[in-house]
Amino acid sequence: MLLFFTLGLLIHFVFFASIFDIYFTSPLVHGMTPQFTPLPPPARRLVLFVADGLRADTLYELDENGTSRAPFIRNIIMHEGSWGISHTRVPTESRPGHVALIAGFYEDVSAVAKGWKENPVEFDSLFNESKYTWSWGSPDILPMFAKGASGDHVYTYSYDAKREDFGAQDATKLDTWVFDNVKDFFHHARNNQSLFSKINEEKIVFFLHLLGIDTNGHAHRPSSRDYKDNIKKVDDGVKEIVSMFNHFYGNDGKTTFIFTSDHGMTDWGSHGAGHPSETLTPLVTWGAGINYPQRVSAQQFDDSFLKEWRLENWKRLDVNQADIAPLMTSLIGVPFPLNSVGILPVDYLNNTDLFKAESMFTNAVQILEQFKVKMTQKKEVTLPFLFTPFKLLSDSKQFNILRKARSYIKHRKFDEVVSLCKELIHLALKGLSYYHTYDRFFLGINVVIGFVGWISYASLLIIKSHSNLIKGVSKEVKKPSHLLPCSFVAIGILVAFFLLIQACPWTYYVYGLLPVPIWYAVLREFQVVQDLVTSLLTYPLSHFVGYLLVFTLGIEILVLSFFYRYMLTAGLTAFAVWPFLTRLWTRAKVTSLSWAFFSVLLAVFPLMPVVGRKPDISLVMGAGLLVLLLSLCVVTSLRKRKDSFRKEELLVHLLQVLSTVLSMYVVYSTQSSLLRKQGLPLMNQIISWATLGAYCNCQCILYSGKTWRRKGLGKNQFLRTSSLFVPLLSSPAVFQRLFSILLSLMSTYLLLSTGYEAVFPLVLSCLMFVWINIEQETLQQSGVCCKQKLTSIQFSYNTDITQFRQLYLDDIRRAFFLVFFLVTAFFGTGNIASINSFDLASVYCFLTVFSPFMMGALMMWKILIPFVLVMCAFEAVQLTTQLSSKSLFLIVLVISDIMALHFFFLVKDYGSWLDIGTSISHYVIVMSMTIFLVFLNGLAQLLTTKKLRLCGKPKSHFM
Repeated sequence: MLLFFTLGLLIHFVFFASIFDIYFTSPLVHGMTPQFTPLPPPARRLVLFVADGLRADTLYELDENGTSRAPFIRNIIMHEGSWGISHTRVPTESRPGHVALIAGFYEDVSAVAKGWKENPVEFDSLFNESKYTWSWGSPDILPMFAKGASGDHVYTYSYDAKREDFGAQDATKLDTWVFDNVKDFFHHARNNQSLFSKINEEKIVFFLHLLGIDTNGHAHRPSSRDYKDNIKKVDDGVKEIVSMFNHFYGNDGKTTFIFTSDHGMTDWGSHGAGHPSETLTPLVTWGAGINYPQRVSAQQFDDSFLKEWRLENWKRLDVNQADIAPLMTSLIGVPFPLNSVGILPVDYLNNTDLFKAESMFTNAVQILEQFKVKMTQKKEVTLPFLFTPFKLLSDSKQFNILRKARSYIKHRKFDEVVSLCKELIHLALKGLSYYHTYDRFFLGINVVIGFVGWISYASLLIIKSHSNLIKGVSKEVKKPSHLLPCSFVAIGILVAFFLLIQACPWTYYVYGLLPVPIWYAVLREFQVVQDLVTSLLTYPLSHFVGYLLVFTLGIEILVLSFFYRYMLTAGLTAFAVWPFLTRLWTRAKVTSLSWAFFSVLLAVFPLMPVVGRKPDISLVMGAGLLVLLLSLCVVTSLRKRKDSFRKEELLVHLLQVLSTVLSMYVVYSTQSSLLRKQGLPLMNQIISWATLGAYCNCQCILYSGKTWRRKGLGKNQFLRTSSLFVPLLSSPAVFQRLFSILLSLMSTYLLLSTGYEAVFPLVLSCLMFVWINIEQETLQQSGVCCKQKLTSIQFSYNTDITQFRQLYLDDIRRAFFLVFFLVTAFFGTGNIASINSFDLASVYCFLTVFSPFMMGALMMWKILIPFVLVMCAFEAVQLTTQLSSKSLFLIVLVISDIMALHFFFLVKDYGSWLDIGTSISHYVIVMSMTIFLVFLNGLAQLLTTKKLRLCGKPKSHFM
């Protein structure tokens, strides 16, 4: 069985990794020739302002007094330049946003594995193509463009990462630092001849990354006065910098200014997904080569923004974010970034029609070059008779379009050139996507075949080894034939040879060959299939169809709950009714009513807003008080029982209560300090990390001696007991151990909560306690075993295997309950498939300085805490129902894999980027849940079955 689980884990890792090979591969190709417009550019230099996290509506709208928050930018829109909305793509994060702006392509999601900081792939950019680039701003953004540049011509000036503090007194200082350093730079340049000559060259770029708005948005929300006041300070700073540039260069009219943002921000202070508040960013351009404002009488857009912003008479020019890169390159006359997929927005240009036509032609050739390289690469590794070219853009059609475009330029039909080049670009982009996804069908088919085979094998193993379904069916033992293994060996050799002659990557061998041994294992159990069919023929057809429909309905509800959280409410409501439709109601009225009450109470959470959108610390305090009240009731109850609550266990319990009180204090104190803009108090930070899992001195408190040492332990070892494992000091009795686990995890959860979600683990745990009781009643009702008192049942590391029983039909319901509760733990308080559901305020008790990996790890632990509570309760269910964890876990595995197969078919690469990202996220979540289930099952066993002794007694386990 251990071998089976090991192989199963490896197979699931392969299935999990397959989605990255199919959908998350880098779209970039190399080997193209640089393309640039042969005509003189309108600008010698370009200044790029990127206001990180700035929403389009907050910049363009008028305030309550009818005045603009950014009067200088507003004046530019009306009197000097062109403006519009830049539409970003998912994920709306700083790194991919800047890559789209500066390199012109939408970075693949694999970059998230490096925290958006490093370069997972080499890429070209505007900065790399420039003669010199000077940049100021965040250390999270600037280095990647310097690292990706060839030579030594991209200079970066960054502040210390510790300045990126969401709890800082004034986040606008980040922007002030940038403006001040730019001024100092130019002041220094006047006295440095070498630097002075460099900044007077042509084809140079100045990049100002302004992070203050994003920091204030995360810390105080975009509706806050801090966020809006920061916009005013940025506007003032931009005005000063523009004036300084004009003065330094003697108003030569050769400077282009571009003001935009990498992404927006939701009302609740997050970003990463596809909400319009995240994807709509401002774009304002002025200076050399930029069109002046165009007055219009009417404009056709699907939104009502123009009227709201009172800009309906100034022409709005919307672009995709990647289109800004070719705009900037054409303005200063450098080659287009090699991997850019942006389409030059010619309406922004104030130049001759010939310049616009030549620039558009260069843009088309640059994208067509990528298409040619991609096609050549795919053709070289595919057998000639199997290669299917992209028919919409054949070699002859490419030649004809380019020839016709050149002819139009010669005859001065410039509008036709622009139209024809746009058509060529769209075809080339379609072709790029076609060749990028060329192997997707082949890989997908292999993964699906492997998936179906694995589910079939796991199901057959359950039926064969853990159930009575085929018991009594006559079996004829047949002599094993060599035909089957020889056939599969031959198939494996053919698949490997086919992949070899096509020079496929090694991962293709894994996906292509994995189904072979899986299906061999399935067909080896053909006798089990025959016996199963024979057994089912004796079963009433109506019952079989009914159970199958219920099982299918349950799976579909689980799948739909990933898209619609209220489906969890529907499922929990059905759970609440379940005891009243059976004989449970007559046998255990109190348990049935408790089950119904907590099921309905838990069903309320999926109907509430996603966590973080409406923070309320009073609810966190209320949850803490409920924990303390429940602790008091439990201690009082246990104290009445003789010998059930030893003195040291009482002290452990009191320590956990104290930890809860400290957590409440830290949450309240931190919130107050941040509201006063005094940052995160150091003592609060220390307490938070100590509560999470840092070193605590609980053993010292419990030790009755006067010395720091005890048998076998030095001082350092003596202090190093993770607070997560404090429950190991409690009694192994089911109720007491589970309650101790709840108290330990709740202390951390309170520190990571901002609102109503703090109550969620408490309600979930109450339902889990009732679930343990109701499953025991159900088992007694079916006559499988006699009822034991929960107070007399103890978790045991080694259980007598003779106590285990075979699986029954009702055990499928138990496994389904577990999967449903796990999904509820994931989605009960938010949609974790969407990045913008994560609220950075959740981690402010631990740290406020921006650290993506640390913050991500803390938020992930917050998500896993309810998961751990469910798994620990499941351990108790298995114990009380005398069921092997392996057999029940196999059913859970099959249910999870059926869901994963659903989501594999639902993954799509068309439609909105939000839909694409969400569909992939769902598959990743289900596969991760299946993989982590193995590890969390081990953690749950550790937390429930292990026992530590204190006060000089040796460590031991209850066997």
